[in-house]
Formats: sequence, structure tokens, C-alpha cells
Amino acid sequence: MAENTHVPVQNDVQTQLQTLNAKLDALTEQVAVLTDYVLEQRQRQQEWDELKADLTPIAMEFMEATVEELEEIEPYARLEDIIFFLKRLATNLHNFEAMLDQLESVNDLVQDLTPVANDAFLVAMDQLEEMEKRGYFQVLPEAKYIVDNVVEAFGPEDVRALGDNIVLILSTVRSMTQPEIMTLVQQLTESTQEAVRTPDEELDISYLGLIRQMRDPQMRLGLARTMQLLRAMGQIAPPTPPSDNGGSP
Repeated sequence: MAENTHVPVQNDVQTQLQTLNAKLDALTEQVAVLTDYVLEQRQRQQEWDELKADLTPIAMEFMEATVEELEEIEPYARLEDIIFFLKRLATNLHNFEAMLDQLESVNDLVQDLTPVANDAFLVAMDQLEEMEKRGYFQVLPEAKYIVDNVVEAFGPEDVRALGDNIVLILSTVRSMTQPEIMTLVQQLTESTQEAVRTPDEELDISYLGLIRQMRDPQMRLGLARTMQLLRAMGQIAPPTPPSDNGGSP
């Protein structure tokens, strides 16, 4: 009977020991976790202390440099002005954002126009090459020579008078460049050259010869047209001289 009582007691002791060992193991694990956490926090604190020790001189130098820069600009801008400027920047952030959007739009436009500009540049290069082949650039120095002669020959008064009469000059040139006028000028030029090339000994300048030439219908027609031209010239009123407002009495 005593042996049966002793066995349950041993079983209870073993169960309690196992429970105690489990609690000790759990406590050991918790102590190990806490130890790792403390070591990690200590390492972080050490790293932070080292970083603070490294950054403290840099921060001090930055503060000293900032103070020196502020002292230099103090005659031009006070701290209140700088703070007000920063506030203005903060309150206009949406405006800066809109400006950035516009810049992006302009950038997109430039990207879209770049191929067109490249094509236009290539076309311009082809035109310049064609002009060079035709000799335009060789003529430009000679054109400058003509302009130099015009500048030397005409003064400011002449240029002003040309500007006052440029409409009349262009109208006259337009009338003279009509096809019938140009044809008449060409025919007169050819007839004049032919008359000049005729030797003097072949010309009959006697009175009888001149009277004989008057029997030619073409001669009479030319003389009639000449007389008509002279009559028209006689009907032209002479130009009125400019009035001299500041002349002597």
C-alpha cells in the first residue's frame, strides 16, 4: 500500500520539474531576446553618437558660413525680407507648377517641330547650294561695288528726292516696260544702229537727194510722227520751280 502512494508523488514531482524546465526555457529565450534588443539599441545609440559626433563639426561650419553669408547680404536683405520671400515662394507654388507645365508643353512643341525644322534646314541648304552653283555668291561682291558707287555719287538730299518721286519713277518704268513700248524701243535701236553703220559716202545729203527721199512714204510717215511728237512736247507744261519761302525780299 505504501508503494502505490509513493508512485503518484514521484509522477507529480516529475511533472512539476518538466513544467519548471519549460518555464525556465521560455524565460531564457525571453532574456536572450531582450539581451539582443538591448545590444541592438546600444549599437544604434553608438552609431547615432558617432554620426552626431561627425556631423556636429560640419553643422557648426555650415552655421558659421551661413552667418557670414547673411552678414554679407545684410545691407541688401534683412532676415525678415528673406522670410517674406520664402513665404512668397511657398504661396506661389501652384504658379510655379503651372510654369513647369507650360515649359513641358513648350518642350513637347519643340520636339514636334524639330523634324520640320530639320527638313526646312535641309531645303535651305539645298537652295544655298543651288545658288552657289549658279554664281549668286560671286555676284554679291560686285553688287556691293555698285552700291558703294551709288552711295558715293548720291547724297542724302538725292536719296530723299528719290524717295519723294519713287512712285512716279516706278509708274514711268511700268509704262516703259509695256510690250509695245519695248518693241518700239528695240526697233528704234536697231534702226539707229543700222543708220550709224551706214558710211557717209553712201548718204545723199544734197537738197535734191533730200527732196527725193521725201517722196518715200516711210520717210513722210516718220517725219509726220516726229512732228506729232514735237507738238506733244510743246503742249507739256514746264515744271514749276520749288518756291523759296526763305528767299530774300
